[in-house]
Amino acid sequence: MTVDVSTFFASVNIGCADPASLAEFWGKVLDREVTPGFREGVMAVGTTDPGSRPQMIFFPAPEAERIIGGFVPTLVTEHHDEETARFTGLGAKLLNESNHPPIRLSVFTDPEGNRFQLATLQPE
Repeated sequence: MTVDVSTFFASVNIGCADPASLAEFWGKVLDREVTPGFREGVMAVGTTDPGSRPQMIFFPAPEAERIIGGFVPTLVTEHHDEETARFTGLGAKLLNESNHPPIRLSVFTDPEGNRFQLATLQPE
């Protein structure tokens, strides 16, 4: 059976105590521009160059969440519902969904409990 896969790694999301300073560090390490993220308190590296993947997103997170696993890969698709069904069919567990244009976001865990996200970019 052939499956048409429509996902790719878009970003690495890092939960941290100080998103601005950590983004500044990684921006300098990678020689990539640092910009504000889509929400207050969120910072991004590499979002100004669409061909520059993966992007890095830094968000404020409590210490417990950072210890559990601050790195969360994000996959992007234009077929959110279909990919959600495919992922859960493969054994992923859907934890929550949010819709904050321009991004629809679903958070999953893989079969071992590691978090990852599925995002769909939407017109504002």
